[in-house]
This record gives sequence, C-alpha cells and structure tokens, in this order.
Amino acid sequence: MPELLVSCKDVSKAYGAVPLFDGLCMGLFEGDHVGLVGPNGAGKSTLIKILAGIEAPSSGMRTARKQLRIGYVPQDPVFEAGATVGSVLRDALRDVHLDEHEAEGRINVAMGKTGFVDGTEPTESLSGGWKKRLALTRELVREPELLLLDEPTNHLDVEGILWLEELLPREPKAFVVVSHDRYFLEAVAGRMIELNRAFAEGLLDVRGHYSRFLEKKDELLAGQAAYQESLRNRVRGEIDWLSRKARARTRKAQARIDVAYRLQEELADLDSRSKTTALALEIAATQRRTKRLLVASGLAKSYGDRKIVHGLDLVLSPGTRLGLIGANGSGKSTLLRLLTRQEKPDAGSVDHADGLKVVILDQHRRHLDPAVSLRRTLAPFGDSVIWEGRAVHVSGWAKRFLFRGEQLDTPVGRLSGGEQARAVLARLMLEPADLLLLDEPTNDLDIDTLDVLEESLLKFPGALVLVTHDRYLLDRVCTRILALDGPGSAMSYADYGQWEQCRRVAAEEAARADARLRPATAKPVAQAGKSKKLGYLEQREWNEMEARILEAEERLDVRRRAAADPVIVSDHLALLDRLAALEIAQAEVGRLYERWAELEDKATPH
Repeated sequence: MPELLVSCKDVSKAYGAVPLFDGLCMGLFEGDHVGLVGPNGAGKSTLIKILAGIEAPSSGMRTARKQLRIGYVPQDPVFEAGATVGSVLRDALRDVHLDEHEAEGRINVAMGKTGFVDGTEPTESLSGGWKKRLALTRELVREPELLLLDEPTNHLDVEGILWLEELLPREPKAFVVVSHDRYFLEAVAGRMIELNRAFAEGLLDVRGHYSRFLEKKDELLAGQAAYQESLRNRVRGEIDWLSRKARARTRKAQARIDVAYRLQEELADLDSRSKTTALALEIAATQRRTKRLLVASGLAKSYGDRKIVHGLDLVLSPGTRLGLIGANGSGKSTLLRLLTRQEKPDAGSVDHADGLKVVILDQHRRHLDPAVSLRRTLAPFGDSVIWEGRAVHVSGWAKRFLFRGEQLDTPVGRLSGGEQARAVLARLMLEPADLLLLDEPTNDLDIDTLDVLEESLLKFPGALVLVTHDRYLLDRVCTRILALDGPGSAMSYADYGQWEQCRRVAAEEAARADARLRPATAKPVAQAGKSKKLGYLEQREWNEMEARILEAEERLDVRRRAAADPVIVSDHLALLDRLAALEIAQAEVGRLYERWAELEDKATPH
C-alpha cells in the first residue's frame, strides 16, 4: 500500500461570502501522477496552495506526512532582482544540509536535466518559457517527494512541453499538475481529479489516464442526469399527493410528508449543482469572397546576425487555418507583425487585399488596462455593445462570457487569468475580421472554454493564423503547419502529426549518430583476435557485424532520401509511409550497434 503524503479532510475555502469549494476530502500517495482540472474559478490554484501548505483552508484540515519535502511551481514565477540561474539554485539549497561540493554537484545535475548550461545568466534575460524551466529546476534541485505544478505548460513552446512530458514521469516521486493541455495530461497523468461543484463531493477522482477519466465522467454525469429525472418525477408525485391530502393529514402520513420535503431538497441541490452555463462564442467575419486575402513573397527578416525568416512565400485565403510552431524566440510573433505590416521586412513584400480587416489577439493582453473596470473594458463608450447590427446591454454581453453581474465594476486586474482571457474573447467577437491572428489564445482557458473556442475557429470562414502550444487545438483546427527553426528556415507540414513524426525521426537520427561514434573507438579491439568469452556463434556474429551495419546504413540512406523527395513531401499519406519505413531502418541500425557494443563488452578483458 503506497504511503499517504498529504490529505485534506472536509476542506473549504471562501473569499468573502462566495465559497470556491466546500467539504473536499482527498489524499495524495507515493507514486501518484495526478492531473488536476476544473472550470475557471473552481479553485484549482487555491487548492494547490493549500496542498503545498502556502495557504490555509477556511475550514477543515490539511495534513502532511512528517518532514515531507514539497516543491511548488507557480503559474508566474518571480525571481529576485539581479539574480542569476546559479544564485537562484544555490538559494534553493540554503536550508538543505549539504557541503559546498555536494550542493554544486546537485545544481549541475539539475541544470543538465532541465537544459541550462550557463549558471551566470541573469534571470531578467530569460524568456517566459525559460523562467518556467528555472522555477521547475529550483524545486527539482531540492529533490522533492511531492511536486505541485500550476499550469507548467504556459509560456513553454511545443518542444518544451514535449521535454516536460519526458521529464515529469521519471523525476519526482509524486506530482500534481494543474493543466488544460489535453495531450499533456494524457501523457503524464495516471490519476485525474476534476474540481467541480457539479459532483456531489465537489470533485471527481479517477485512476487512469485523461481519456479514461473522460469516459468515467460521461458515465457519471449520464447516471446523475437519469437519477435527477427520476427524482423529479417522484417529487411531482409527492407534491400532487401533498396537495390532494392537505385536509386529511394524520400522524401516520407525517413520515411521508417528511420524505417528500427531503426529496424536494435533494432535487434542488442536484438542480443547483448540475446547472451549467456554456460560453456563447461566435467570431464575426466580414464574409469577404476574395480568393487571396494576404500574399507574402520572398519574405526575409533579420536582427543583426540572427535570421528570423528567409525567402518565405505564403498565401492566406478564406478557409486557410495556419498553425505556427517554433521554439521560444524563433520569431513567431515577429512573423505575425510582418504579416500585419506592423514591422517592415528586410526583403520581400506582404500584400493585403483591399480593405482587409485584420483582428489580432495578443498573448500578453496589452490592450487590457488592469485599472479599468470590466464594464468599461467590454463597453468602452456606453452601456451597450453592437453585435450583429443590434445593441446588446453590457450586462447581457458579460453574461454570454460567464461573468456575473456583480463583477462588472471589478477592475480587470483583479480578475483571474481565465476571466481576463474571456474578456479578451468578448472584445474579439465585436470586430468583424477577414484575417484572424491569434497569439497564444489558450493561456488560462479551461477545457470547456477551449472546446467552444475550437468550434468557433472551425466555423470561422476567413483566414486564421494560430500561434499556440496547445497541440490538440493545432491538430483539430489547423489545415496546415508552418514550423520556424530559428535560423531562418520555415518548413511546411500537412498537420501537427506530420511535424511531430518528422521531429521524432530527426531526434532518433541524431541518437543513432551518437551511437555510431561510440563503438568506432573500440573497433581495433574487435579485430585483435578471438576471445574465450564469446561462444562460436557469438564470435561469428561479431565478425559479421561490421558488414551488417554497413548494409543497414545503406538501406537507411536510401529511405532517408526517399522521405526527403520533394514530390512525396506534398503527398501526406505517401510521406507518412516513407517516414514509417525510415523509422524501421533507423531502429534496425540502432539495434545492430547496441548488439555490437554488447558483444564487444563481453569480448573485451576487464
């Protein structure tokens, strides 16, 4: 039986009169890999802080195992002014009893795991994604037994998320991750918890991956809906009985009367918990029928010696949904500015259709003034907005985006990240567009809102350029992927799956190249003569190994050239077949090298 690390019993948390959650009971055990989800405002970040011991519950009890080492990575990590990567990690070990040599060794190991190479780099120079990596490194260097992460994929690029997917399952003994990234949850979580008042206990706890969790949730909600309807019919009957027997009530009937009232209370509770309001999101379009909305020809841009794009040709037409992929700093946001002509290219041109209406969603939400109320943010010039040619009162417009009436006079800066994201979407919908440029629109949005956003983007008839780290969104929405490599090249792919397949092939090819170098230094030993440690068949296999490897590498080169054929690259299905054949050839080369190293180790005297 795994050891209990942290538990919550009847834990509640409220700010003022409004409770976030009430009477929660849960436990975290050794080896737990937990994904925590829930609608915006359900209290996920608050629950994480309670589990970490950073915040106290309003009522109930949080208990942790004695001397438990807990790590906590917040959504937006903060570092002291003037700090460096190395100083942040040394400060993290200040209360850990290690000598200087042990501390530096642990720091170097942690930096290697998370990709840092320079401990003197100032934290101010780090991008948002690398700051998130540093916050994670700061906790990993302390070797926590339980790691709590709040939206760790925010600010990470796709490569960073894939790296985190590989790191998390093998590093901390147990972790809880708050995330709305569905592919990420499927990859790392072995237990799913949804914090949601729709469930009788305030949460749904399912052992299994995210896909299994969705199945169980659907089953539970369907059963709950069926029970609710059955209960409603029974309550109708009891109400009818009460009204007909009002004059003839006796003590014998009192028990039934009490049951009737209890049933009504239970139904009212179920109705209250199951009442959900869906976000109403429909992105306005101008319905322009121009075939070419934007044409970029020979586009090039550099900053000093650093190339962003070079020789890029791009055509955006109605119905085009282009996804931009690239590492942080590869130039995705710069390319968006080039396409909108906010920035001039060094070479090439960007031509817009006459009167092109471009709407931009900025990932930093710079046009949201934190001091301005939600009312003025949604309706800057009065108490109504114009939607589809008619006036809609600001309170009704706010309700479409799941805001309560009492929030209208709240400064935007005091809203949660998810609420700010919904405010941006509310503004976005009021501007009819031919071309929609979305820069990280999914940050802070819950999964239900993401589903609505996806449906809206699929229905949008204009052109769309989407920058996001949400691979599910890229996979479902985009008809084409453009990947920026950083040094100026841009490769086009049919979809996200094709890009990931090519990335995996390239990574395996690099690994094979490394493996190829290792046995080369030991080749003279292989030729020095027979070893008594090898049997007859093994010696024969070893003697033939070099020729077999050469043949396998020749086959690999043929398949690599076939996969790179420009004619095939445009044929998605044929390319996938050739990539699969290439992957098999690479696996065979790797297997032969591993077997060679195994035989060589056995043959070499120790």
